[in-house]
Formats: sequence, C-alpha cells, structure tokens
Amino acid sequence: MSELTLTVIRLGLVVLLWIFVFSVVGVLRGDLYGTRVLTHARPKAPRRASREPVARTSPAKRPVSPSRARSSNRRTPTSLTVTEGSLVGTTVSLKETGVLLGRNPECTLVLDDDFASGRHARIFRRDAGWFVEDLGSTNGTFMGSTKLTQPMPVEVGSTLRIGKTVFELRK
Repeated sequence: MSELTLTVIRLGLVVLLWIFVFSVVGVLRGDLYGTRVLTHARPKAPRRASREPVARTSPAKRPVSPSRARSSNRRTPTSLTVTEGSLVGTTVSLKETGVLLGRNPECTLVLDDDFASGRHARIFRRDAGWFVEDLGSTNGTFMGSTKLTQPMPVEVGSTLRIGKTVFELRK
C-alpha cells in the first residue's frame, strides 16, 4: 500500500473514533439530564376596552354553566391522591384539560415508578363525567383489579394502579 492510502485510512479511523466518543457523550448527557422539554409562550388574551359597558345579569337570572352543574354531583371527583408508592400523599386537582400520568417530565404527575411508561395514562372530562384511559402502556393501567382496554368512567372512591403506584379519586 502506498503512504497516501495508509494516511487516509488512519484519518478515517480517527474520525470514526471521535464520532463514537461524541455519540457516547450524547447518550450519557441524555441519561443524566433527562428529556429536554420545550415550552412555547402562550398568546396573550386580547384586552377589553375599558369604556365598553359590561352587561351584568342578576345572580338569580344567571345561567348555570354545565361545568358548575356537573361539579355539584356528589360522585364527581375533584382531585387525585397517591395512596401507595413513592409519591404517597401527593394530591393533584383534576383540571378541565385533564391530567396526564407517566414518567415524562411533561406529565401533570411525574411518576417515579419503574413500571410506568413515559405517557402512561390520562384522566379527562367528557359530558358524562370523568374518564381514565390507558395510553398504550407496556404494563397496563388497572382500575380496581380490572385492566383498562378502553376509556372507563371514574367516580369518587375509584382506585387506579400504575405499577406500584396506587391512586384514589376524591372529592
């Protein structure tokens, strides 16, 4: 082999070695610092003109919104409490937008459970009330002793289990 061929091969091996080193450093950095979550700024709500008259209705004539009518129901949960697992005592209020459960930092309640998936389950509101849905997790989500295969309605007192973490829906 000529001197030029050997030099090109040596340089190629050095470049491959550096690519390997940088990829290992990237993987280690991702494991140490976790997933990078980007948040986008929310658009500001338009301001009301201060000179416009505001129509006011008397409290007796004010219509009852559907969310208020539903919240008065005794069987409608308002919070999710961790009763077993590493986060015992943690309580999250149920929001109209829903609650996302899993190991990802973007979740509403980030679980420290080896048996939980990144985006494991969600609790959301429909017209008929609150529902829980498994998001295709590896180990499944259980309501009582039943494994969820489709969105199921939940009420106050319902227990959910994700891995070793157990939740209870409370008023």
